[in-house]
Amino acid sequence: MVSTISHLPESGSLTREHLVAWLAALAGHRNREEIHDLSQALDIIHRVHDEEPTFGGMQHQLALVQTADILDQLRLDTETLIVALLSDLPNAELAEAACFSERIQAMIRDLVRIRTVAVTGSTDTSAKQSENLRRMLLGLADDVRVVLVVLAKRLQLMRVIGELEKEDQQRIADVTQRIHAPLANRLGIWQIKWELEDRALRVLQADAYRQIANALEEKREERERFIEQVIVRLQKQCEQHHIDAEITGRPKHIYSIWKKMQRKGVDFSEIFDVRAVRVLVDTVAHCYEVLGMVHGTWQPIPREFDDYIAHPKENGYRSLHTAVVGDDGKPLEVQIRTRQMHEHAECGVAAHWRYKEDGKGDAELERRIEWMRAWLEQPGDASEDTDAEFEAQRIYVLTPNGKVVELPRGATAVDFAYAIHSSVGHRCRGAKADGKMISLTQPLESGQTVEIITAKEGGPSLDWANASSGYVVTSRARNRIRHWFKRQGYEQHVQLGKASLEKETSRLGVRKPDLESLLPKYNFKSVDDLYAAIGRGEVSAIQIANLQIEMARDDDEEITAKADRRISRHVGKGGQVVVQGVDDLMTHTARCCKPLPNDPIVGYITRGRGVTIHRKDCSVVKRLREDQAERLIPVNWSKEQLRGTYLVDVQVHAHDRKGLLRDISSVFSNEEVDVLGVKTHTNSKREKASMRFTAEVTDMAQLSKVLEKLAQIPDVLEVRRQT
Repeated sequence: MVSTISHLPESGSLTREHLVAWLAALAGHRNREEIHDLSQALDIIHRVHDEEPTFGGMQHQLALVQTADILDQLRLDTETLIVALLSDLPNAELAEAACFSERIQAMIRDLVRIRTVAVTGSTDTSAKQSENLRRMLLGLADDVRVVLVVLAKRLQLMRVIGELEKEDQQRIADVTQRIHAPLANRLGIWQIKWELEDRALRVLQADAYRQIANALEEKREERERFIEQVIVRLQKQCEQHHIDAEITGRPKHIYSIWKKMQRKGVDFSEIFDVRAVRVLVDTVAHCYEVLGMVHGTWQPIPREFDDYIAHPKENGYRSLHTAVVGDDGKPLEVQIRTRQMHEHAECGVAAHWRYKEDGKGDAELERRIEWMRAWLEQPGDASEDTDAEFEAQRIYVLTPNGKVVELPRGATAVDFAYAIHSSVGHRCRGAKADGKMISLTQPLESGQTVEIITAKEGGPSLDWANASSGYVVTSRARNRIRHWFKRQGYEQHVQLGKASLEKETSRLGVRKPDLESLLPKYNFKSVDDLYAAIGRGEVSAIQIANLQIEMARDDDEEITAKADRRISRHVGKGGQVVVQGVDDLMTHTARCCKPLPNDPIVGYITRGRGVTIHRKDCSVVKRLREDQAERLIPVNWSKEQLRGTYLVDVQVHAHDRKGLLRDISSVFSNEEVDVLGVKTHTNSKREKASMRFTAEVTDMAQLSKVLEKLAQIPDVLEVRRQT
């Protein structure tokens, strides 16, 4: 266990003399500048907290310094100790930390986020919930040292837990056993893990703890005398073989004894490793040489040998464990490891931030830290190459009652609603994050408390199942939405499908598709079946609209293939068309209809301006006189389009309000679409606004996405492509 040093009192008040002695002890392994920074942090907590008591009545300053002392004994860097001292700054006092580095301030902000989550308030004790809480703590911290501060604060609280009310002791010990001790184990900080486990067991299983403690105490003198004899005997053998060995008696912590008794269903007398020694050597070869000495001196106990050097534990722990029958006929455990393995076993990840002379870091250690963080966030993928990317792929958000919900990064409030329950997702109409209204397409962040606003009845929007709409990213939510629509009546699905397809073709400004020609592709017997599939969300309306465009293009290309010559010409900034039977003519797009690649098109031979490319359904083309119609020639888009941009007019009708133009402009900006012109008209009596934007898009898919985003803006009534 980690033990407090004598310079700090266990309770009562923290005097100036205590602080001077503590800083003097730290000066033995920290430089003058670091001691100055720690003194500055102590001055801040003295001003902010003064004589303020903590939960349980202890002086707040003393609790904070005790926390920093725990981290010092784990050899953490000075930055981490400063963060521990300032970890309980009220939000209004965070400016006090401005005198320190941005890294320190960032870690303090992370601690504030963790503090507001109030993990200890959760009443869900399931294994899944506990795991999610542990992973959320890691997900909220951009620096893993923040988690070490959280663990040190928990250990300090557990050391004074006896001062609290019985009910509070039970609650805190339960959370410690479920969340903090396993988290310390996963990080590899076994010193903190063991003490947290023992202290939690002392509260939660008082009788069992007392029974084991008494059994250990009763046999203490006998055990210590036996261990001393074993150490002397092994030390002589190592000296004879010229092995530099450090041999000590290894105390067995009570929780591990209790856990083993529970797991094996045995009593205290059948636990083999109550009496144990630990041997530290320089090399792996020496480990196995000492093992041979032990097995040659005492009789090994079958099935009680573990080689964690050849086969390390998942958390990186390495050592040889064996149990033998001692001279008195009682079991003895022997652990053998190198000094490097022991260093890792004692301090684990914390050793990576130990004091560095001259401030020089170790790149390899930093790489391992990042690797371990990736493993902690995605333990199931630990065997994969996690060096490539360290960003967490999951987020952890809270329900209003404190339950943690795990979601993929980028998940929205709709995904969250369906993760709670399908009925909540179906009736979702709005959401709040940390008490503020958010858009249903806004990605959630770890640590947020999300509340779903539901209707009493109703179902999801068909747009939610559209991948380009941005409402959902999880397959669970998308499948639930599609399943809901599938369960509705056939006729209702047909009507929904018709409305959805008409809305999409109108918005994109394309012709109504010939659905009969599409039936073989989707294996439907009738057009109504196809409409029903669109209504259920099984087939996308955008997909149908775009497929019709592609089929029209293929028909044009088949006609063009029969022509004598095929001359490829550029149109606009990136378009490329094939002109039949005509060479050396300029081509340009018509400003009246602004065709996009895959739109059905026709060429019009002008006088002195070459060929103007119109959409086939352009109103100008339809109004041509008979003698002018003779100047129309077949053209179509080339299969090999150059990458570029195309002009398009977007018509928006909306309720007029302040900030409307700003919101619309933000959509174009976020989608990286340039707007070249804007025409607006406002009807002040009806409070309606009509806007036409001339924009540059790369293709029909980008246009469709922009139109979808514009339609989601509050107060927007209609969005469509103007043709």
